[in-house]
Amino acid sequence: QYGIVLDAGSSHTAMFVYKWPADKENDTGVVSEHSMCDVEGPGISSYSSNPRAAGTSLVHCLNQALRDVPKEKHMGTPLYLGATAGMRLLNIADLQASDAVLSAVAATLKSYPFDFRGAKILSGEEEGVFGWVTANYLLENFIKRGWLGEWVQPQKKTLGAMDFGGASTQITFETRNPIEDPRNEVMLKLYGQMYKVYTHSFLCYGRDQVLKRLLSKLLQAERYQATVHHPCWPTGYHKNLSLRGIYDSPCMEKERPTLALNTTIAVVGTGNGSLCALHISNLFDFTTCSFSHCSFDGVFQPEVSGKFIAFSAFFYTVDFIQTVMGRPVHLPGDLEDAALTICATSWSELLQKAPKLEKRLADYCAVSIFVYLLTTKGYNFNNHSFPNIAFQKKAGETSIGWALGYMLNLTNMIPPEKPSSHKSMLYNYWVILILLFVVTTLTSLVTAICLLRHSKSSAI
Repeated sequence: QYGIVLDAGSSHTAMFVYKWPADKENDTGVVSEHSMCDVEGPGISSYSSNPRAAGTSLVHCLNQALRDVPKEKHMGTPLYLGATAGMRLLNIADLQASDAVLSAVAATLKSYPFDFRGAKILSGEEEGVFGWVTANYLLENFIKRGWLGEWVQPQKKTLGAMDFGGASTQITFETRNPIEDPRNEVMLKLYGQMYKVYTHSFLCYGRDQVLKRLLSKLLQAERYQATVHHPCWPTGYHKNLSLRGIYDSPCMEKERPTLALNTTIAVVGTGNGSLCALHISNLFDFTTCSFSHCSFDGVFQPEVSGKFIAFSAFFYTVDFIQTVMGRPVHLPGDLEDAALTICATSWSELLQKAPKLEKRLADYCAVSIFVYLLTTKGYNFNNHSFPNIAFQKKAGETSIGWALGYMLNLTNMIPPEKPSSHKSMLYNYWVILILLFVVTTLTSLVTAICLLRHSKSSAI
C-alpha cells in the first residue's frame, strides 16, 4: 500500500510517497520512503496574492506521484498536505489569504485520483511531536520484530528530536522531570507504552526569519543609512535590499520603520564573527523566566537528557561545516570555532570552496553562529550532552521530518495498544516448519549415508 504526504514548509514544499506491505498496515518498521519530489519555487505561503498559483505549483510532483504509485492503487492511496510555520505566519498576518491558499491547494489535490484526506496547518507542537514520532519509529525505538517474528519492545530509550525549518524551530524529547508548563506536555500511548514528552516550537526562529530579524537589528543599529555594514556576511559580498523584503513578516511587525518600504539600502559584508555573534545573541531573551528552568524567551524547558537527532537545517549547517570547511563537530567549541572561521572567510574563498551553494553561501556564518547559540545558550547542551546530538538527514533511506509521523498518526498505523501477535504466530509456525524440514532432511541424509556405508562393508 502507499501513502502521500506533502510537507508545505515556509521556504519550499516536498512530497513524500511512502509504501508498506499491503497485509501489514498496523505492523511496525515496515513503512519506508518510496520516493520524494521537491516542488519548484517557494513555499505555498508566498502565493498569498495569487492563491491559484499555489495549487498549480504542486502539479509537477503530483504527476510524479501518479507514476510512482501503481495505477490500480491510486484510489486507495491516502493523500495529505500539512503546512507549517510559513502558513502559521500567513494565518496571523492575513487569515483570508491563508484560507484562500489552502482552498486553492485543496482544489488541486482533489483533482487527482488519490484518496485526498485534507490540507491543514499544523500547530508547532504537532510539528515537533510528529518529527519525534518519525525519528523513533524509523530507528525502531518503540517496538520491533524479533528474529522469530514476535513483537519486542526494545529496552533502549527514545531519542529527542530537533527540527530547524525556514520559519520555526522545534525541540521535543521524553523526560522524567516535571513539565511545569502544561502547554509543553504531550502524553502519548504507542504500542501499549506511555510516553511523557516535552515539546516546544519557536515561531520566528527558523532560518529565514532569523536572517530577516538579524537584518532588521543591523538596520536599526545603523539608523537605516544608505549603506549598512553586515558583520555576518563575508568581506567582498554586498547586496542592495528593499525594506519590503525584510519587513514582510509578522516576526518583524513591531520593528517596521517609518521609512517607505520601497526604500533600497546597500548592505556590505564585513566578516566580523564576534560582532555577528553579539547581534545574533540579541535575537534571544535569556533574562526572563518564571519557571525553575527556561530555554529562552521565558519558555519552560526541563534539562535535556539522552540522545538527540537534529535534522532539516541543523543537518545542512553542520554538513557544510564538515564537508566544505573540513572541520569536525564533536563539541560546542568545535561548532563555535568553525562558525568564526566561516565568518572570517572572504566571499571569493567561499565561492571557490562551494560554487554550487552560491545562493545561500553568504548566510552560513550567521546560521552557524545561530545554531551554536541555540543549542548551547538556548537549549543548554554542554560538553557532556552535546556529543549526544546526531546531525542527520535520514534514517536508512527515509527522510526524518514530521511527514511520516503525521501519516502514521492519521492512518492509525501506530496503535495505542501493543499489536496482536497473530501474524507473528503465523510467522513462528513457518519458522518451526522450516526447522522441522531441515532436521528431517539432515536425519534422512545421515541415515542414507550410514546405510550406504553398512551395505559397502557387508559386500567386502
